[in-house]
Amino acid sequence: VRLQTQPKPQPGQPPLYSGTFDCFRKTLFGEGVRGLYRGMAAPIIGVTPMFAVCFFGFGLGKRLQQKKPDDILTYPQLFAAGMLSGVFTTAIMAPGERIKCLLQIQAATGETKYSGSLDCAKQLYREAGIRGVYKGTVLTLMRDVPASGMYFMTYEWLKNILTPEKKSVSDLSVPRILFAGGLAGIFNWAVAIPPDVLKSRFQTAPAGKYPNGFRDVLRELIREEGVASLYKGFTAVMIRAFPANAACFLGFEVAMKFLNWIAPGL
Repeated sequence: VRLQTQPKPQPGQPPLYSGTFDCFRKTLFGEGVRGLYRGMAAPIIGVTPMFAVCFFGFGLGKRLQQKKPDDILTYPQLFAAGMLSGVFTTAIMAPGERIKCLLQIQAATGETKYSGSLDCAKQLYREAGIRGVYKGTVLTLMRDVPASGMYFMTYEWLKNILTPEKKSVSDLSVPRILFAGGLAGIFNWAVAIPPDVLKSRFQTAPAGKYPNGFRDVLRELIREEGVASLYKGFTAVMIRAFPANAACFLGFEVAMKFLNWIAPGL
């Protein structure tokens, strides 16, 4: 978020952060380890219901396209099911993303307007009502719908490729699940980064700066910093994407096996 929202440097001046590792170093030395976890409360509160709704949405998307429960879906159908999961998660993701972004950039600017996630939510609601809390919802949808389609389609595709001949996909080993999940995260964020940059800019901008929404943000970025600016923070995102999503899918697969064991008819 800090890389995505840093202002364009004045002529002759260096940028605030020269890259991912410079941002990491300056945050660590300037704010300590806690600075690396700024704005974490909002995502933590939302992460459990968000992933529950995400996988539920994917499952529902698959069932809506199946004539029989054992029908095997094509990859475009899996992509469509994944897109539905992105719609489901936006209601939870949008306010959490808004609060997280505001808390993460305020430390970089040196201003302390919000004392924490709850205070940030209260102030946003007081200033602009529920619309203030949900600012950036359309951009969250633009990010999560296609990215979630890519996420689940890639995971299912990789599972099929990695499954040994005459073996079931459900018998996939832990290292192969981790690899498939991690790579699915990479593909997910390869699609998600441009709308994520626009979302971060829009959600942290002062009220009224972008009256036409993401179109104004896109025009400003392209005009002032070029197309490459849509991939700001690429390295940081990719460093996070593989381990985070490998763990996510492993957790899901383990949970499903456990639930099928204790309640097979559920």
